[in-house]
Amino acid sequence: MTQNGRGRDKFKRYRRVLLLFSSFYKILPIRFRIKLLEIHRNTNGLIGLVIRYSLLKSVAQKCGDNVMIQPGVYLLSPDKLQIGNNVSIHPMCYIDSTGEIAIGNDVSIAHGTTIMSTTHNYGDRTIPIKDQGINHARVTIEDNVWIGAKVVVLSGVKIASGCILGAGTVITKDTNNDFIYGGVPSKQIKGRFEG
Repeated sequence: MTQNGRGRDKFKRYRRVLLLFSSFYKILPIRFRIKLLEIHRNTNGLIGLVIRYSLLKSVAQKCGDNVMIQPGVYLLSPDKLQIGNNVSIHPMCYIDSTGEIAIGNDVSIAHGTTIMSTTHNYGDRTIPIKDQGINHARVTIEDNVWIGAKVVVLSGVKIASGCILGAGTVITKDTNNDFIYGGVPSKQIKGRFEG
């Protein structure tokens, strides 16, 4: 049996308990739950995984089953985040959901990845860039996507189903289904099923 299979089996076994924890957290004000999620960002071990999942399930717009948020993941505006089933987010990721982020099912996000749903305005020469405001643009990550280490996904992008994003890739525009991408900015390297 694979590591993946065991994690899913464990989740199924303890699903009711996790949902009970999440229900308990829902009686607390949302800002307090978000603060608790921040406080437990670096809590290690199974306890940390359970606390982060239960809190995220109570805060996010949607949070599926078998979602693993490793220690050290920074979630900005988790109340504007949607996550499907069987999603793993590894240490040192920065996920800014201010402009909304939707993550599908069976997605793996490797360590050090940044996903942004905001960008600075910069078109007015008479105003300093930092004073020109921010645009919000939803990021969508479809099902069955593998995001390699230290990838950067910029706002407004849709990552199509079946994609692999190589380590260090910067995604600035939408991708096509079942392709491998790499580089800065990203380039389509080849189809996943090509020889």
